[in-house]
Amino acid sequence: MIDHRYCVILAGGIGTRFWPISREYRPKQFQKIWGRDKTFLQETFGRMNLVFPADHILVATLDRYKTLVMEQLPELPEANIITEPYGRNTAPTIAFSARILLEKDSEAIMVATPSDHHISDYELFCDTLRTAMEYAEGNDVLLTLGVVPTRPDTSFGYIQVTGGPDAYGAGTPVKAKTFTEKPDPELAKVFVDSGEFLWNSGLFIWKASVVLDEMAACCPELDQPWDGWKEVFGTPEREAFIERAYAGSTRISIDYALMEKSDKVWILPSKFGWRDIGSWATLFEFSRLKDLDENIVEVNGQKIVRDCSKSMIYCDDNNKLTIVSSLENYMVIDTDKVLMVCPRDEKRLQEIMSQLALPEYSDFK
Repeated sequence: MIDHRYCVILAGGIGTRFWPISREYRPKQFQKIWGRDKTFLQETFGRMNLVFPADHILVATLDRYKTLVMEQLPELPEANIITEPYGRNTAPTIAFSARILLEKDSEAIMVATPSDHHISDYELFCDTLRTAMEYAEGNDVLLTLGVVPTRPDTSFGYIQVTGGPDAYGAGTPVKAKTFTEKPDPELAKVFVDSGEFLWNSGLFIWKASVVLDEMAACCPELDQPWDGWKEVFGTPEREAFIERAYAGSTRISIDYALMEKSDKVWILPSKFGWRDIGSWATLFEFSRLKDLDENIVEVNGQKIVRDCSKSMIYCDDNNKLTIVSSLENYMVIDTDKVLMVCPRDEKRLQEIMSQLALPEYSDFK
């Protein structure tokens, strides 16, 4: 069955929560952010390449990012780049990718992984993933890896499992009960204390045929645009058909579209180190680059940083002197086109991002 195992790296997002370093022309998955020697995409590919040969790894991304994928992953066959005409979130991407795999292999086992996660303990991660694929091979389920929480955390989604407190203690797959997106601190503590909740890793394992069958049953609006795909794939009409299918697809995540509706969702409790680096807040919390005053400073040129604490300071210009003084809990992000100085607060950042939607700021997105 190993020859039927494939990984799809989801790399089509535009990374707005890492703006202004992450921009539409080069989103965060293609960036080396804050001290990393590889981009998020390169790290994800390298991790998955420990489990899958390169020709069994596919990258799903937007048409306009195909060249970036080829530049950053020269070992990836060009035919393994799945290009999407539009960004429609993860559910349509998975609907398309599963069909690509079935076109190759009617018995395909599909692993779908985000491109922006940090994993520690690669050996345990790889062992866990192999266990998950073995389970998916023998069962018609939608399996996801649920990370055993080490603390209450409001940055992640949570999945409740059946079986009561510590039902996941045996380390074998358990049936999912409820999904909760990023609870407040009090509720996160209740979840962790209950012993019934796992962090939602967003990493999925299933037979490609099973996920499509479940989409047809639970979210037919995502399945219907692909009616007749088998007859069209492999013909000159393929690209036009794909564009019409995307135009007719709802913009929605796989969690909302399918995982919260299906009764075939199972969770494999997982204990490898995991972080979803989805925003400036999670990067700050996760980073090991903090100085004695809990600042994270990455300045390519010369710098003077005085009397600052718990702040993030970035400048990518080698020829610029950066001087920052007397700030606490602030962000100073200086890029080629944008200088952003604001409190290190997610709500404030969301307000800024909402203003960027105005036409006069389109050149800076």
